[in-house]
Amino acid sequence: MPKRDVHPVGAPTWIELMTSDPAKSKAFYGELFAWTSEEAGEELGNYITFSKDDQPVAGGMGNNPENGMPDVWSVYLTTDDIKEVKDRALANGGGVIVEPMEIPNVGTMAVVTDAGQAAIGAWQPSEFEGFGVLEEHGAPSWFELHTRDYDAAVRFYQKVFGWEIQVMGDSPEFRYTCRADGPGGMLAGIMDATGFLPEGVPAH
Repeated sequence: MPKRDVHPVGAPTWIELMTSDPAKSKAFYGELFAWTSEEAGEELGNYITFSKDDQPVAGGMGNNPENGMPDVWSVYLTTDDIKEVKDRALANGGGVIVEPMEIPNVGTMAVVTDAGQAAIGAWQPSEFEGFGVLEEHGAPSWFELHTRDYDAAVRFYQKVFGWEIQVMGDSPEFRYTCRADGPGGMLAGIMDATGFLPEGVPAH
């Protein structure tokens, strides 16, 4: 199983589940992907770390239904300057959901919205880099944005997260751009979902 030793700036580095039933979520992903789970103490909000073969693959935290937020998976991208990410997001059509917040001895997180109003996390590591393994059975494998604001979204990730891009398709039927990772490598994608994203479903 290939370990993830390098976390390039702008690359997906972590996924996190907001769940209104942590116990059921732990059981579900344990049965589905053979994930094990460990809860932090109350001082860290009983944060869940999911692991696959002793390598961290995802996080989880309780979602209070009274907040009106749906249960959802979120993606975090690596940055070496999270305050700059916040400023660049605001300057390029985005917004801020969660201000940069330090987690002692772990790193600093923030959540912003992109130019199409999809939420995206930012992670500046100190002692915790993120995924321990990728692209194996039961581990995270691909990360993709569906948006109606395709051109603006591509520019956003270039300017805010420093993406080097590779256009995979630019026809009316298929517009798709990837975050490139050297010759032939891909780390994430942006899909023009104008033609199929149902009405009322936000970019995600």
